[in-house]
Order: sequence, then structure tokens, then C-alpha cells
Amino acid sequence: MEILDNNNGYSAELTRTFFRNVYTYMFGALGISGILAYMVGTNEMTFSQLFLNAERTGPSPVFWIIAFAPVGIGLLIQWAYQRLSMGFLLALFIVYSALMGLSLSSIFMVYEMGAIASTFFVAAGAFAGMAILGYTTKVDLTKFGSLLYMVFIGMFVAGIVNIFIGSDTMGFVIACLGVFVFTGLTAYQMQQLKEVATSPQYTEEERNKLSLIGGLQLYILFVNLFLSLLRILGSRD
Repeated sequence: MEILDNNNGYSAELTRTFFRNVYTYMFGALGISGILAYMVGTNEMTFSQLFLNAERTGPSPVFWIIAFAPVGIGLLIQWAYQRLSMGFLLALFIVYSALMGLSLSSIFMVYEMGAIASTFFVAAGAFAGMAILGYTTKVDLTKFGSLLYMVFIGMFVAGIVNIFIGSDTMGFVIACLGVFVFTGLTAYQMQQLKEVATSPQYTEEERNKLSLIGGLQLYILFVNLFLSLLRILGSRD
């Protein structure tokens, strides 16, 4: 009985450590992104130099790099983590967070500060609720998550198309879908992370890498949920 209790205590400690690391990475990324977004987004000159061409008639090459580079870096982290060192993964994670912060700076040029702040707290509440649900539910969310990821891919493609079309209606529909998709995926992803946290099959190095990936995934879901809600609830300047 004492051995069993010791094993349960050890497993519980591993789980706590894993999720502590996951949320440390997530909040660290949010901090980096938030600071950079605010610094650039509230400085019109810096924003224009980064994102507009010399004639200020359209986006600069830097805009397209900042817009699409995080996609490649995020995929690299998640697909090649086993072959990359922890130090290199952490460096990529920081670069990803910084690029996302630069990309998010545009919201300060479009929306009122009060709308950004209030929507952030709404998103945080919704995210926390779904994260708790995903961690505690006994229902297998695998099929549900797979379906939502397919919808997400369709939204991503539609979003890229809408960059060139500029349709407000399409943007609003994508945002409404996004709230449903990203809250659902938060619950699904938490369930998946719980399985990783409680599994004895991973080495300490693998657990460290997977906690970083978990932080990245939750960060992506939170940011996209926030942006979807901001598109719906936010008051424009």
C-alpha cells in the first residue's frame, strides 16, 4: 500500500510539473507577444516603417514575412521536436512569440484600447472554462477534436483568401466559427495534454519538449480565440 501511495504521489508530481511548464511557456509567449504588440502598435511611425511600403500604399515585404513565418516555425516545432535540441526549440519558440507579437500589433491600430482589454478578459474566461472542462471530462473528445481541426484548416484557407478579398462579411463569419472552433479545441487539447502528463512512457527530455509544444498549442488557441472575439465584440477606432 505504501509503495502504491508513493507511485501515485510521484505520478501526481509529474503531472503538476508538466502542466506548470506548459502554462509557463504559454504565459511567457503571451507576455513576449503582448509587450511587442503594444510597443509597435501604439507607435504609428514604427508600425508604418515595418508594415507599409515606401509609398505607404500597400504592405511591405516585412509584412508578409511576419504574417506567414510563424506558421512555418510553429509546424517545425511540432513536427521536428524529436530531432531538435531543447535549446533550439526554446529559441524557435521565442522567435515565434516575437513574430506573433509584431503581427498582433495591428489590433492597436484598428480597435479601441478598452475593447482590446475587455475582450482579452472575456477570452481568458472562456479559455479557462473550456480548459477545465477538457481536463475533467470523462468523455473522449478525439473525434470531436479531429472534426474541429478540419474546420480550422478550412477557416485558415478562407482567412488567407480574405486577406486579398477584404470581405467584412466573410471575416465576421470566420470569426463566429472561430469562437466555436477554438473553444472546442481548447477542451480537446487539454484532454490530450492530460494523457501526456499522466503517461509513464516518456523520458524527462521528451516531457520537457512536449510541455513546450503544449504551451505553444494553448497559446495559439488562446490568441485565435481572442482575435475571433475581438472581431465580433471590438469597437473600432
